[in-house]
Amino acid sequence: TIFDSKGKKVKYSKMLKALDASQIILFGEYHDNPITHWLQYEVTASLQKTNNLVLGSEVMEADNQDELDQYLAEEIDANGLDTLARLWPNYKTDYKPLVDLAKENKLNFVATNVPRRYASMVFKGGFESLDTLSKEEKSWIAPLPFPYDSELPGYVAMLEMMGGHGGDNLPKAQAIKDATMAHFILANYSAEQTFIHYNGAYHSNNYEGILWYLKQAQPDYKYSTISTVSQADISKLEDENKGLADFIICVDENMTSTH
Repeated sequence: TIFDSKGKKVKYSKMLKALDASQIILFGEYHDNPITHWLQYEVTASLQKTNNLVLGSEVMEADNQDELDQYLAEEIDANGLDTLARLWPNYKTDYKPLVDLAKENKLNFVATNVPRRYASMVFKGGFESLDTLSKEEKSWIAPLPFPYDSELPGYVAMLEMMGGHGGDNLPKAQAIKDATMAHFILANYSAEQTFIHYNGAYHSNNYEGILWYLKQAQPDYKYSTISTVSQADISKLEDENKGLADFIICVDENMTSTH
């Protein structure tokens, strides 16, 4: 069931109409939820008929852009991409259909996420640890220094959820991902396009994360956000799930996982 931010049921067609008028769409997923991935494909295929699309995803890291481009250009095959790039365990079932949609329609697909080793560096040594990176390595992350607000509710909640484990660097490691994804979305977006980005819902829930960084740089763009939640009863959106995004996909908690 699809709901709006206030918990009112909406039709797919109404959501699509709103997305059609957006410049940048953040499609928040549960990484292992097949319903979300199916809807990502359906939304993208629908928008592709009327919009000049650019696609991007958290699951592809910026230093694998060359390999991804080679696959899109049919210079390497699926096995070559699997060999050369760091692909997630559920890539074939959940993300390959989107990448292939881009290839078939000659669309750009952007590897937006920070290489995980740099997020690990931040977790261990804070933002200052990134100063040791080479010029090439810095090209795969958001330009330094970038803004950071430790008081954003999502970052505060992350610390509380982990009971303080990881200290102040835990949300900073999240922020380098959010900032980098926002950076590469904007770096690969131009007027008259629609950029649709697939990311974990927690990277854009409550209009924070990636969206916060996007708005720091481009506050006047037309943004839309989608989130995914899981409930035992999908006929009514639970109060705790209201307000997460412009549109909220509510999936039965008994749905199978892809990994």
